[in-house]
Amino acid sequence: MELIVQGARTFCYTGGRPFDPAQPTVVFVHGVLNDHSVWILQTRWFAHHGWNVLAPDLPGHCKSQGEPPKSVEEAAEFVLALLDAAGVRKAALVGHSFGSLAVLEAAARAPERVSHLALVGTAFPMKVSPALLENSLNAPLKAIAMVNTYSLSTLAPPPSALGPGTWLYGGSRALMKRVLASNRQVNVFHRGFVACDSYAGGEEAMAKVQCPVLFLLGRNDAMTPPKAAQSLQARARQAKTVLVDGGHQMMAEAPDAVLFALRDFLQG
Repeated sequence: MELIVQGARTFCYTGGRPFDPAQPTVVFVHGVLNDHSVWILQTRWFAHHGWNVLAPDLPGHCKSQGEPPKSVEEAAEFVLALLDAAGVRKAALVGHSFGSLAVLEAAARAPERVSHLALVGTAFPMKVSPALLENSLNAPLKAIAMVNTYSLSTLAPPPSALGPGTWLYGGSRALMKRVLASNRQVNVFHRGFVACDSYAGGEEAMAKVQCPVLFLLGRNDAMTPPKAAQSLQARARQAKTVLVDGGHQMMAEAPDAVLFALRDFLQG
């Protein structure tokens, strides 16, 4: 599905089902150097179980045009503009990593438009190591290797999101290389990491959120350890926390556990 959002053509995956604004809607927002495909299992399940699904490629990423967000605040404005473009008055928002900050900020800016907020692999502050910041700019392939080492919690993960034969490390590296190559004008890797590192409004944003909040965290997450979400958890009014056995890329490493946690939260 394609929408014009903030004047730019935006690709949204709908889980293999036609978009129907009459159904409840859930929006999935990916993180740095990812695209809509990281949500493949979760989006398809919701789309085939009574939900409207929108999983966009962020602006300037892969199939979407436009200027890549320079900040969490810009990404939040994109999320709200996406709802407008789709004709959706109120939706559940799900975000991973950088995407979790984007949906948090969106829920703070327009609380009346968000029914549920799920923060997957989140942290505040979401500081990025100087080595990753430097390498994402000057040696992105090295940074991609570093991120994949930190994002997956086992050397040999079990068959996962795409079934037996899935090679999580190789698949994730290939995705990141493809996303990086999709924009020749902007280094979306470095820009995204800078946006994460510089975001200062998390606690203030959480204080404005009015809907139930799910913290979906990986027990072995080395990028955003569970303890790094504590400042947000302390300020959430209706918070639920679920820990899954996985690392930062838990949607691929523990896809069923992530799906079940989101299902129970959104249907509860």
